[in-house]
Amino acid sequence: MTQSISWSLADEAETIAAGALISRAMSSGVIFLHGNLGMGKTTLARGVIQSLGHKGAVKSPTYTLVEPYEFDDRKVYHFDLYRLGDPEELEYMGIRDYFENRSLCLVEWSEKGEGFLPAADLDLYLEAEALGRKIMMFARSESGQSALHRLQELRSGKAK
Repeated sequence: MTQSISWSLADEAETIAAGALISRAMSSGVIFLHGNLGMGKTTLARGVIQSLGHKGAVKSPTYTLVEPYEFDDRKVYHFDLYRLGDPEELEYMGIRDYFENRSLCLVEWSEKGEGFLPAADLDLYLEAEALGRKIMMFARSESGQSALHRLQELRSGKAK
């Protein structure tokens, strides 16, 4: 059974705040970020990465395909596969090395890497809603279900 939650995001600040909550709810695993161009996938990733202490810019790795971020307790890899010509290119860049136990992998345009990426723990969909965005999150594993449960606690203020 797929567990899911969703909520509205009024602006960029709320999208960044949602990313910060996601980083607290899930310390490792695979998150696929879905949405059309300009829906806030990179902004959400920025929220995750900055909440962990990164002080520099967080930009979409459209041309490099991946940007690594190292923290004391984990590694975060931000992928943008929008310009990927062939999913097999991921094999040549050593894609399997990025998906290690202690890493959190945020993948934009995951459908372009189909067949070479591991399954997602969470699928996050961003779409336009009124003047802001709507985020819908679907658990695809036990780890993803735990993360959604924790997200609900964090949003309701019940988490410690």
